[in-house]
Amino acid sequence: DAKMTEGGLNVTLTIRLLMHGKVKHLLLPQQLPKGETVKKMREESGARINISEGSCPERIVTITGPTDAIFKAFSMIALKFEEDINASMTNSTVTSKPPVTLRLVVPASQCGSLIGKGGSKIKEIRESTGAQVQVAGDMLPNSTERAVTISGTPDAIIQCVKQICVVMLESPPKGATIPYRPKPASAPIIFAGGQAFTIQGQYAIPHPDLTKLHQLAMQHPPFTPLGQTTPGFPGLDATTPTSSHELTIPNDLIGCIIGRQGSKINEIRQMSGAQIKIANATEGSAERQVTITGSPANISLAQYLINAR
Repeated sequence: DAKMTEGGLNVTLTIRLLMHGKVKHLLLPQQLPKGETVKKMREESGARINISEGSCPERIVTITGPTDAIFKAFSMIALKFEEDINASMTNSTVTSKPPVTLRLVVPASQCGSLIGKGGSKIKEIRESTGAQVQVAGDMLPNSTERAVTISGTPDAIIQCVKQICVVMLESPPKGATIPYRPKPASAPIIFAGGQAFTIQGQYAIPHPDLTKLHQLAMQHPPFTPLGQTTPGFPGLDATTPTSSHELTIPNDLIGCIIGRQGSKINEIRQMSGAQIKIANATEGSAERQVTITGSPANISLAQYLINAR
């Protein structure tokens, strides 16, 4: 324990962070060439820091090394995010400063130890560090991992990460862990001249399935769920395999998507034929999770309608 407080445990740990959009501040700070900030963090902390590739709105940042190197890296990331918050507030009318927020990705089998009996452990961590800590109830899609959101000052976050590391060392994961892998963002969609197109780079690619959905929706008001085979919507196969897609939407925009008494979100559900579930607001989070379920064409149309709102 004494060694842990000094951050000197000679144990190699791997901690995974889930970032949305913010990762660009680590990769592309305005004052330094591409990748320079993350390179500096690697050199100064002694930790291995890797950022997942791909055109995903979310990235996984993996930090591996002895505990003291991990704490140093976390400290640098938290301070970098606080700098970004300060910079964004310079010309802003917002008076209250938002906290730094990081999301850890933790194997679900370790979350019980992190929460403790009757929530005792997580309460102790909150009280002793001053950080807000929340463990997501559901596992991340196609994985056995859960998101743990930490908010507070950089000092509170680093103390909180230290305590979480102790729990993870004391209670190793049970069984195999299926790691969360963010999915690539879907291509944007536009409707023009009665046809649907997906945007890929500089090109608009015709999308016959969405064109059919769009034309049917325009021909047959009032809207009926498109996933059902009804006389009003001929030619749509109800056996199309369904899947789910997740979006995160800033809290300040969720109202215009839901509409008065849910009128807009119900309209989007009816037009797209997709099931759309909006998660409850989480304390300390500036975003809401939206899950869209249906056929690929239903999901694409629902995404288009949400983006249009």
